[in-house]
Amino acid sequence: MDKTQIEKILSEVRDLKCKTAKEVEDARVRLLGKKGEITALFDEFRTIAKEQKKEFGQQLNLLKNEAAQKIAELKAAASQDPASSKPSDDVTMPGDPFSLGSRHPVSIARQEIVTIFRKFGYDVAEGPEIEDDYHVFTALNFPENHPARDMQDTFFVSAGHLNPLLLRTHTSCVQVRAMENLPLPIRIICPGRVFRNEAISARAHCIFHQVEGLYIDKNVTFADLKQAILLFAREMFGPDTQIRMRPSYFPFTEPSAEVDVSCNICHGKGCNICKGTGWLEILGCGMVDPNVLKASGIDPAVYSGFAFGMGIERIAMLKWQVNDLRHYFENDMRFLHEFSRCVEV
Repeated sequence: MDKTQIEKILSEVRDLKCKTAKEVEDARVRLLGKKGEITALFDEFRTIAKEQKKEFGQQLNLLKNEAAQKIAELKAAASQDPASSKPSDDVTMPGDPFSLGSRHPVSIARQEIVTIFRKFGYDVAEGPEIEDDYHVFTALNFPENHPARDMQDTFFVSAGHLNPLLLRTHTSCVQVRAMENLPLPIRIICPGRVFRNEAISARAHCIFHQVEGLYIDKNVTFADLKQAILLFAREMFGPDTQIRMRPSYFPFTEPSAEVDVSCNICHGKGCNICKGTGWLEILGCGMVDPNVLKASGIDPAVYSGFAFGMGIERIAMLKWQVNDLRHYFENDMRFLHEFSRCVEV
């Protein structure tokens, strides 16, 4: 350490000029920081001879005090400068763009179905996905030996007692709870996820979604059912859509029917989507069986009603010509991106 070194730094301090708060902070760190020039001189001060400590100590203290005062003056001046108080980034510039996601096609189809039936005066009812045997089977007129009760068709959560718990195989159990608890007349739809012990393929899955409907009132007829299905089909697939009803069997409805719509791809001429028939199956339906009404405490001599049920994935497959049910569960972004422009009703 020598006097010229101290005088050189002192001269730099006296001539120091800074325009912004950042420049002031940089100068403070360079001079008075832990590894600053003045701090280094104080570290070196410990090693000089005893007889020189007084002289060098006075000069170092003068240098440190002048540096601290100069930094304080520059800092105060920079804080008063309007230009230095502005943010370094232009906040008026647009942010980094990012892509928005889209609703899942099953969600889009479900919302469209719900919206259509809401226009017809139907309310939405929901229920638990883990149900008991009574609400899934017994109250819906399933015989004790019906195959649907077997382990190979149903996922049982608990078994071995009179009313075992299981993953619901349809949302008809929500209809049962509605008949037990809601005042008459009843006009509801029941959307939800259901589970069946099936092999996964392009046409089947162990998890899927349903929308079931129920209407109970006095003097409800099969003609009312047909009209409701026709109105729905034309809202969903287009105003020129036709329907046909084929006799079928369900334990909880009598009479029962399967409903087909005219193919919206070939308009009835036959194509690979409809397998050359000109028709596409969309749902099952029927008049509520009197035994089902009795099980829920409704007098079938006074009230009648109809019920219907459809798979949401099935409707979505027909609407957007999707040829593999598994696409809905694989979360492939290339597939989901195709629905980013779909507008919900």
